[in-house]
Amino acid sequence: MRLNIKIRFFLPIFILAMPLLQLSCQADVGAGPPAPDFSLQDLSGNDHSLPKYSGKVVLLDFWATWCPPCRLAIPELISLQKKYGDRGLVVLGVSVDDPAMATKTYLRAFKNKFRINYTILRVNRQVMADYFGNAAPAIPTMFLIDREGRIQDKFVGFEPGAVEKSAAKLVK
Repeated sequence: MRLNIKIRFFLPIFILAMPLLQLSCQADVGAGPPAPDFSLQDLSGNDHSLPKYSGKVVLLDFWATWCPPCRLAIPELISLQKKYGDRGLVVLGVSVDDPAMATKTYLRAFKNKFRINYTILRVNRQVMADYFGNAAPAIPTMFLIDREGRIQDKFVGFEPGAVEKSAAKLVK
């Protein structure tokens, strides 16, 4: 009986408040923060920066070879590069591996073993600070950057299908 009284009391308040709650939760498309620029080298020593991919949708994946969820994400990232690459999606894997433990030679062999079809870059302190601040980063962490250079989504950990669902909206 007591529960029924509470429901009768709060239900009208909840119904009246719903439109206000919905307005405050709506996303403003295109209003993401600007993605920090970066200058990183790939495994061949070539420089890559965000302006190089101007007009493209960039998926920036911070990962490590020793990280099980990162390894689980690789087949999906390979698939995304194949499926959406011709529509402007660029997947960039940013290795946070310790260079003393995972040399360029090791990373090249890892890339070949897993048949990775996207560019692998080596992280530096500045990029870590720009993307994660002072917080210790969880990996994998992926940033989806739109064609205007704004972060539209951030994925911490690996959830199958989540990245593709978001990326598909941006590569139309």
